[in-house]
Amino acid sequence: MENKKNTNIRWQETKIKRKDREKLLKQKGVVLWFTGLSGSGKSTVASMLEGELHKEGYITYLLDGDNLRYGLNSDLGFTRLDRSENIRRVSEVAKLFVDAGVITITTFISPFKNDRNNVRKLLGEDFIEVYVDCPIEECEKRDPKGIYKRARSGNIKNFTGIDSPYEIPENPEMTIKTYEITKEQCVKEIMDYLGKNKIIGE
Repeated sequence: MENKKNTNIRWQETKIKRKDREKLLKQKGVVLWFTGLSGSGKSTVASMLEGELHKEGYITYLLDGDNLRYGLNSDLGFTRLDRSENIRRVSEVAKLFVDAGVITITTFISPFKNDRNNVRKLLGEDFIEVYVDCPIEECEKRDPKGIYKRARSGNIKNFTGIDSPYEIPENPEMTIKTYEITKEQCVKEIMDYLGKNKIIGE
């Protein structure tokens, strides 16, 4: 592992490895990366999913896009460069959680394919992309934060779906259509996927 900006550091190998933590927790560390437009239902479904996993005895952690902008990413705005840095930082945090053996759920618009592909490269087979599919018209009807209205009026710049693009995932592991099925059905689909792929239920 190389850090090109600092040659005075060295990777420290630790005695306890990921496999040891997973054995202790009796589960596998993975990242469920929820991506989709604002108002598509990412946070709602992710929160319900975490509740279901917790009820079944799994150790989870939910990394919410808004929440992380209060701390870790409080210095970032919403330019393309800042959005990319936001996702880069989160992916590194998610990698640490996976190494700890935790089922990690992230809810980030993450609109750019290149950024999501970089996360996939970093996490490899531990990365499960969940595309929360919902037309922008429906998202605007919901508009839980009132931000589409503000974006349409020009009070918010670089807003995804309005004056900044959302690049739809080409080959996500899962697509859930929150405008066609209930939140409960969305959660069941994800739980079924996790079971089928032996991430849970062993």
